[in-house]
Amino acid sequence: MTGGDPRSEGAAGASVRTCVACLAVLAADNDGRMCARCLRDQRDQFRTPPMELRNEFWATDDFRAAFESRHIGRVFKVYRNHPRHLQLFGKALNQELLGRWLGLTQTQVSRLENSRAPEQNLKTLQNYARILHIPQSLLWFDLPGQSRVAARARIPSKTSGNETLSQDSILIANTGMDTVELLKRVRTSDVDAATIDALSITVEQLCCDYASVDARHLVIAGRDWLGKVTELLNGKLSLTQHRDILSNAGMLALLVGCLEYDLGDARAAEATRRMALELGRESGETGVVGWAHEMLAWFHLTSGNYRAALAAAESGIQAAGSHSVAVQLHAQQAKAYARMGEAEQVHAALEHGRELLDRLPFPDRPDNHFVVDPDKFDFYAMDTYRVSGQDDLATRNAEEVIRRGTNPWGEPITPMRNAEAQLTLAVVAARKGAPEDATALGLEALRGDRQSRPSLLHAARELLNELKAYGPKPGTEFAEYLDDFKHTK
Repeated sequence: MTGGDPRSEGAAGASVRTCVACLAVLAADNDGRMCARCLRDQRDQFRTPPMELRNEFWATDDFRAAFESRHIGRVFKVYRNHPRHLQLFGKALNQELLGRWLGLTQTQVSRLENSRAPEQNLKTLQNYARILHIPQSLLWFDLPGQSRVAARARIPSKTSGNETLSQDSILIANTGMDTVELLKRVRTSDVDAATIDALSITVEQLCCDYASVDARHLVIAGRDWLGKVTELLNGKLSLTQHRDILSNAGMLALLVGCLEYDLGDARAAEATRRMALELGRESGETGVVGWAHEMLAWFHLTSGNYRAALAAAESGIQAAGSHSVAVQLHAQQAKAYARMGEAEQVHAALEHGRELLDRLPFPDRPDNHFVVDPDKFDFYAMDTYRVSGQDDLATRNAEEVIRRGTNPWGEPITPMRNAEAQLTLAVVAARKGAPEDATALGLEALRGDRQSRPSLLHAARELLNELKAYGPKPGTEFAEYLDDFKHTK
């Protein structure tokens, strides 16, 4: 039979159902499409919820009733029993898996779903909504940086596409002013609390745009805002306003420096990084100082100066304290140790990073480039696994990076991470005797629109070395393209 329900005839002529994955005979009481082992393995790949679900997913009568009840437990139950999950797994998501995503036990999920008194704590509700990526327009409470008033015009329907609030909509919802008004105030040095809030929202959004917006366009916008913000420092400001503007200027300098390095201008990137470091020290922002050190570690790492990368990362760890950048600094150390062949140090650095990450709350804006979340840490771990030759782990993490970084329409959400993940899969393919597949994956990785050139070149050289093991011919196409890539701005 077809339709994902394989059957075979038993000795007595009875119909026997088999697992669609491994073809093992299913137990009589298993009404799903997979055996327990394969189902567990399949579910374990989904260590986080899907990032962007089509609006049609939320546009059901059951969801509508659950949201109208203002009971998050009922929303959980509808989510678990959604037809999409039934189609994928043959049964609902269980409470244990949902709990793992939410940081809850199965018992806690069950209690939330069946309690007559719904959860009322706002921060708890916001955390659940962020993890499951529930659209603001459906919620009965506001998410940080968003508003139900502005989002109601974008309530998901069965025919509408996936839409997000524009920058102006975010500003208006939170401060009552748009970008034009903000620019007017900045130019006239009319600084008040609303101006500072609007400026902070704008800077944060620019940092969130890093992953997907063309670097050539974003660096122009970043430099423009950096110039405007630093001009404000010459005006009459209170101590608090001065510190807030210094902090925003520091974040903008970090962003611009990263973009300059992505575009291959290492000298400008280093000068801007030093500016960010000074702004961070002057404002007392340990996060800005830590990220400035992280940038230096990144510069050294992609240049092959691994001991210098270790020293820069260690300085950053000391300066950052418990700020989330310390997680990424540990990851940079792990990447350097992996390239130096020091396996025990790789393991120790990753463990330090994981321990710190586990103590941190889930970020409000995980798409902010200067925020470390579990997805980003798994991306860094992927690199260390590839370099240290742990191919199975490298493959698992690379596939997970691509899954999380691709929307339901097959479009990349995190194109730079996806490209490095493709190079990781290419390296593994070359090691396993498939140079043609490796070349195809490598070429696809280098042809993306949004790239961090130094990072891609670093991983691409690893692939080229693997291809050289097959002689000059198999890697010729990739070598020629890589040579052109190096000299193209």
